[in-house]
Amino acid sequence: MIYGTPPNRQGTEHVKITISGASGLIGRRLMKSLAADGHSLSVLSRHAGTNMPGGVKLFVWDPARGEPTPDSLRDSDAVINLAGEPVGQRWSADVKQRIRDSRVLGTRNLVQAMAKLPRPPATLICGSAVGYYGSRGDETLVESSTQGTGYLAELCVAWEKEAMAAEELGVRVVRLRTGLVLDARGGALQRMLPPFRMALGGKLGSGKQWMPWIHIQDLVGLIQFALVQPLKGPLNGVAPYPVVNADFTKALAAALKRPAIFPVPGFALRLLFGEMSEILLASQRAVPKAAEAEGFSFRYTQLAQALADLLK
Repeated sequence: MIYGTPPNRQGTEHVKITISGASGLIGRRLMKSLAADGHSLSVLSRHAGTNMPGGVKLFVWDPARGEPTPDSLRDSDAVINLAGEPVGQRWSADVKQRIRDSRVLGTRNLVQAMAKLPRPPATLICGSAVGYYGSRGDETLVESSTQGTGYLAELCVAWEKEAMAAEELGVRVVRLRTGLVLDARGGALQRMLPPFRMALGGKLGSGKQWMPWIHIQDLVGLIQFALVQPLKGPLNGVAPYPVVNADFTKALAAALKRPAIFPVPGFALRLLFGEMSEILLASQRAVPKAAEAEGFSFRYTQLAQALADLLK
């Protein structure tokens, strides 16, 4: 079994990589890890003032408004596309359109720019989500499972379709379907910590919905693993053992040494968050079949172990 490690630790040379979405939860950690290992990095960002590590080239790009500049992609060996409007906000028609355009149009614009290069990158790793599968109860979901229904599922299908267009250029395409990414310094876990620390946490809805999760370190490792291994197609970015929401709640409360006695009913979540509440109530028992088949070994397989590391 091989742990997910940076490409040069696998015995390969330093490579040139272009990353979009580097200011996000995953992108920040990935960029720092790749930069620390000496890879040549170009970053696509909507903000010219984004703080970058030394030696990282910054190119301004709004994914929904057009193609990135050719200089940002020229001579790149790989492109990692993580750009997207945050999903964790109340959805209006306008917000849903921005979420879709940032991913679907953004990926289309990126691939079109790649197509115009004399030498397209060899690899495209494109973000997606376990929302691809819809809400499936207790069904175990692997990469070959069928697509689901609903806004998020339809979004992921359209998003991945744009990424797959790069295969016509001879590019190896990996579609990374992430679950709940755990990092105490950002994302959903950071937002959960204050109420749980005040002993105001509790299960969401019935608590029976499956939550596929992954430690941020494992996800960064998995992306770096996908850079150098000959895998392609969908890749579930989740830990081997998903848990139901009630068990996640217990584990987080135990890690913080607090009770979790304030459940939030489904109707209250719908009142608070509207349609976006489907993210909190959907059940996706996704497992990383493809990653494990290729020899990737997770450092954090159990939720309690992951939380202990993140909250130490």
